[in-house]
Amino acid sequence: MLMKPHTAPTETLNWIHIPGGTCLFGDAARPRPVADLLVTATPLTCSQVNLDGPSLMPVIGLNHRAAARLAIEVGGRLPTSVEWEWIAAGPQRRRFPWGEQDWAPHLARLRHDAVFDGPAPVGAYPAGATPQGVLDLAGNVWEWTASQVMGGGRWIRGGSYASRPLYGQTTFLNAVHAERCSPGIGIRVVRTA
Repeated sequence: MLMKPHTAPTETLNWIHIPGGTCLFGDAARPRPVADLLVTATPLTCSQVNLDGPSLMPVIGLNHRAAARLAIEVGGRLPTSVEWEWIAAGPQRRRFPWGEQDWAPHLARLRHDAVFDGPAPVGAYPAGATPQGVLDLAGNVWEWTASQVMGGGRWIRGGSYASRPLYGQTTFLNAVHAERCSPGIGIRVVRTA
């Protein structure tokens, strides 16, 4: 089921401080500056934006424009692709948000032997958190970013429940058309600290 929020946010968001620095972006490790950020601990949930449905399920089914608007309504914005990678990889350039350990089923909702038919409640994989406590950066739902690609697309990051573990790596880039509405794409919000 695709979800569309109908009112302003009703639940307080849990913001985590991420110190700024220089992100060695992508597989080519291109240095990019990142300011101090506050980031939501999880993708936005139904209860946080007053949606009907299970309270801890991620908000899904919004195109980029609607996702960006919702991010503003909750007091932030979508992260750039560089900011998203900095949050997920940190200055250590972790391969996965949790570190260098290979993916295992308890770390993130990604497809391997099992095939999932949809996302799980946010926070269901606490062992896959970053050292700062940011959850669900790998798997469950892709996350919209503010970064544009040619042809009207936007970068999405992190992989989803239907993605192979490779897609959950912190440097993996994927793009979709900005008008795409998918049960596999959610929203994480940042703001400059």
